[in-house]
Amino acid sequence: MTLHVAAPPAERAAPPPPARGRRLLSWLDLRASGYVLVAPYFLLFAIFGVFPLVYTAWVSLHDWELAGDKTFLGLENYGYLISDPVFWNAVLNTIGIFALSTVPQLVLALMLANALNKRLRARLFLRLSILLPMVTSVVAVAVVFSQLYQRDYGLINWFLGLFGVDNIHWQGEKWSSWIAIASMVDWRWTGYNAIIYLAAMQTIPRDVYEAAELDGASPRRQFWQITVPMLRPTIIFTVFVSTIGGFTLFAEPMIFDGGLADGGTDGQFQTVAMLIYKEAFREFDYGYGAAAAWLLFALILIGALVNYSLARRIGGGK
Repeated sequence: MTLHVAAPPAERAAPPPPARGRRLLSWLDLRASGYVLVAPYFLLFAIFGVFPLVYTAWVSLHDWELAGDKTFLGLENYGYLISDPVFWNAVLNTIGIFALSTVPQLVLALMLANALNKRLRARLFLRLSILLPMVTSVVAVAVVFSQLYQRDYGLINWFLGLFGVDNIHWQGEKWSSWIAIASMVDWRWTGYNAIIYLAAMQTIPRDVYEAAELDGASPRRQFWQITVPMLRPTIIFTVFVSTIGGFTLFAEPMIFDGGLADGGTDGQFQTVAMLIYKEAFREFDYGYGAAAAWLLFALILIGALVNYSLARRIGGGK
């Protein structure tokens, strides 16, 4: 006799969610999930980016002392800055050092990246070695270069003396101090930009170069008519980054001045960032320093727009 055991009752399946609920979940997944993922960045940017900008703008409208009164002045700080020859001297120094450092830096980086993009022996070692300046602290770089550019016992003046050149007081003149500081910036950042250009060059299809070779194009013509135009977005990016870094230059000239913020005896290499530091943290005039910071922000925007236009023309953009 066979016993038949009754099967246990099947578990009741959960009822499907209502159609409206499914549509809401689908919409949240497609539309809102991206905003949730990027929300932490914008939250941090609002706290550490937007709030300091707004607060600095508010401080710039006051005669602001750290432990004293805070008197509302309106736009008087900006009026004083525009008529202050010290501020315009700092602007001139900043633009001069920026021009002497950024233009050679990007050109050298482009040429260096093009050389490293070819088949060379120990190519990996050479690519890694150009990043060594990035490992070095900017303070150490400035200290070493300050010793190299010493007037009486510096290695640069010793080398120039072999050709009959008298000792140059690199810190004493405007042009010589600009060249010395620009060389520090170039030594530190040329390799960084070269690696960026090299990475972009390796994304260019080799078929384009092979077709150009079949048409009889020389390597130089391929570089200027293929490589540079196809690197236009990367060139624009490095121009933006270099513009921001050049206009906010602080550590190199600060240490070149021996830790002071005067930029030499006559302010011959005082940058706007050094002037902001001096007014805000040495003179404790936070309102004046905040106003100078906002004018520096305006100069960065103008410089970025000008360089963007030039980079588009160089890269073949319209």
